[in-house]
Amino acid sequence: MSCKRYNYVNSVLVGYKKSTFAHYQYFKMKKILHSFLVILLISTSILAQKPEKLTSNQIFEKIEKLNFLGTALYIAAHPDDENTRLIAYLSNKVKARTAYLSLTRGDGGQNLIGPEIRELLGVIRTQELLAARNVDGGEQLFTRANDFGYSKHPDETLKIWNKEAVLSDVVWAIRTFKPDVIINRFNHRTPGTTHGHHTSSAMLSVAAFDLVNDKTKFPEQLKYTETWQPKRLYFNTSSWFYRNKADFEKATEGKLTSFDVGAYYPLKGLSNNELASLASSQHLCQGFGRLTTRGSQKEYIEFLKGDAPKDKEDIFSGINTTWNRIEKGGEIGEILYEVEENFNFINPSKHLPELMKAYKLIQKLKDNHWREIKEKQIKEIIEACAGLYLEASANTSSTAPKTKVSVNFETLNRSTTAIELVSFNSRLENKVYKKNTILTPNKRVTFKEDLVINTTAYSAPYWLKKQASLGMYAVENQLLIGKPETPRPAKIDFHLIIDKIPLTITKNIVRRYAERDKGEIYEPFEVLPKVTTNLKDKVLLFSDNTTKEIPVAIRAGANNVNGFVSLNVPNNWAVSPKRINFNIQQKNDKQTVVFKVTPPKKQTEGKLQISATVNGEEFTKELVEINYNHIPKQSVLINSEAKIVRLNIKKTGTNIGYIKGAGDAIPENLRQIGYLVETINPSKINAENLEKFDAVVLGIRAYNVVKELKFKQKFLLNYVKNGGNLIVQYNTNRRVDVGAPYPLQLSRDRVTDEFAEVRILDKNHPVLNTPNKITTQDFKGWVQERGLYFPNSWNSAYTPILSMNDKGETPKNGSLLIAKYGKGNYIYTGLSFFRELPAGVSGAYKLFANLLSVK
Repeated sequence: MSCKRYNYVNSVLVGYKKSTFAHYQYFKMKKILHSFLVILLISTSILAQKPEKLTSNQIFEKIEKLNFLGTALYIAAHPDDENTRLIAYLSNKVKARTAYLSLTRGDGGQNLIGPEIRELLGVIRTQELLAARNVDGGEQLFTRANDFGYSKHPDETLKIWNKEAVLSDVVWAIRTFKPDVIINRFNHRTPGTTHGHHTSSAMLSVAAFDLVNDKTKFPEQLKYTETWQPKRLYFNTSSWFYRNKADFEKATEGKLTSFDVGAYYPLKGLSNNELASLASSQHLCQGFGRLTTRGSQKEYIEFLKGDAPKDKEDIFSGINTTWNRIEKGGEIGEILYEVEENFNFINPSKHLPELMKAYKLIQKLKDNHWREIKEKQIKEIIEACAGLYLEASANTSSTAPKTKVSVNFETLNRSTTAIELVSFNSRLENKVYKKNTILTPNKRVTFKEDLVINTTAYSAPYWLKKQASLGMYAVENQLLIGKPETPRPAKIDFHLIIDKIPLTITKNIVRRYAERDKGEIYEPFEVLPKVTTNLKDKVLLFSDNTTKEIPVAIRAGANNVNGFVSLNVPNNWAVSPKRINFNIQQKNDKQTVVFKVTPPKKQTEGKLQISATVNGEEFTKELVEINYNHIPKQSVLINSEAKIVRLNIKKTGTNIGYIKGAGDAIPENLRQIGYLVETINPSKINAENLEKFDAVVLGIRAYNVVKELKFKQKFLLNYVKNGGNLIVQYNTNRRVDVGAPYPLQLSRDRVTDEFAEVRILDKNHPVLNTPNKITTQDFKGWVQERGLYFPNSWNSAYTPILSMNDKGETPKNGSLLIAKYGKGNYIYTGLSFFRELPAGVSGAYKLFANLLSVK
């Protein structure tokens, strides 16, 4: 039977009387389903944690994908690099199994929605990628590469990343995903013209294309997979890579294949570019929320290597994408193409007999790769067609290893097909729970069981379990490499018989509950340590040798937890007492104990580590919960520690006003050195409430994200004119006016090398001498970068203080500009204080104190 696609309107009416009433019912249903899907997509933030419940339209689309046996892999460097238009097109129009391989998790970027940076930001951006794929229909893969920040050349990138290790991960992704077609987002032939990570992603993809079928390359992977050879490799180009559209057309004439990715999907009530915009808008921490677009839109790809397609308009041309591709797949295709052709939108359960027959044949396939993929796909379709609801909901959102948890089970068959729940088992126990229960149509069957959490594995992000290097995460388990998340340890296998055929459906244990002001809430069920500890501040600064009280919060992950906690400090530091006992009766309750820490007399720094001991078992982790509406709640385990710094630092002034921008931890850091920092609500800025501050600081990207500032700038400038200090931290240069008192032009100039030489331009300027003497030694130990988005031209009223540049570039003198305005000082700085202060960089603290104190 042919694999042609069938007209939706005709297919939906097969088997039904074409009466006026039938037409009316059909179109009424179609309208409801369209509306529901649009609401579902737009309300991703509300439904981020709820299980997917498929409509008839969605079931039909999954059957179409089930019947297409072609695979595409899109490769780039970061979250938000992916072209959601092309991924959505391949997944929804072509029906290909499509994945995005992001080499990094975006840890080195900025965060517009909160204070999380580095590893915690990577966790957020991982979930945003998964949310985007949930919208555009793709899958998500990663390598172990750590996003260390902006890089200007792939030579630097690949040195820091460990080129061979990341290349092995790209090869692993290709060998396991087995794409027919690979598409690069960036051009491998233009090093130095864009972000080094970008070019590196393309270079590694091109190299991997020639290695994946070679058994001598990364042979250790072949214990778990096999070699593979993609058919062709493309570059997804556009006029964005050129100065203008004319240059693009001239450079690529006759070389490109184009697609109209503005296709309209009647089953969704959305066009492909609308879908892509919704997917891209999941990247909220990067500020990618955007309007949806519609209508014809071209995407271009350039063939790079492999077997050139005969039909340039079809990237799968010459590749068998039917069921006949695999041995004994033809019989399965005959069944499933028929289901697709005659799909019953009113009652999808009518197809269960055919689907079960196809499922049984899929289980017998010799091709392990396709068997696993198609078995997973068809089980999801069977579950949806039967209206099966299978849930295991714990009475708590987390528990500790080796404990019991009460789980509520709900099973429901909303079809007339005979379904029996034979048994279930927990993946955490070596035990089968017999049920032998007939699931009567639309009759809920509920029961409760106490399950033993027989595991020592936590459900926190696997790539954060070991200390990472600057460029690489440490993951030794080959089977984990590339996975977006840690596989949930708490899974339930429901063993069913559907239409006399055994079938197992696996569900994660979840936590489902309701709050009166929010409604129904789903949370992931986590396995977490029995005890976690926390220090409020990750940098502890001692400006003299005075003893400080350091509170430590202890959280119980189980009931009746008791033991003792201690602090480990460097040899020249003192801590008292040596240990403190704790006793916590209720799970999730906390107890705070206080240690006294005395620094040495001389300037030094080190690490303070917390250790809690319960029944001889040591616990050294802090639990960080990340909870935003657009992604599932995340529980992250990091080392419970802080940097401790004995720093000879002076300051003048006390009261600091802080206007938050895109999110940073600088207010907390300034409190560490004795400032009283008050967060200013932008809507309440006026002349009177600014007077009390010795200095006012604007957070990073404040003018980019706080719309009210343009109406409040007059008050800020009057504050300066009357003798105040205003410190404006970096803003991006796109469509922003920082309202400076004298003209200055923001640029994309940045110095990414944190070791780059810093030259002092005005040694006598007060900002370098009062109250702390600043020398080039204070720029040692900086992290990730010197600074970004420096002004590149400015009025003569400004005094440039510092000069720096990356290797091979001209000096950048705009990192710190100071201008007298009336009686006060206007300061604009692109130095990355938002990274340096949380990292405990001594020189950065001293310089920032001088900025607050300048006269």
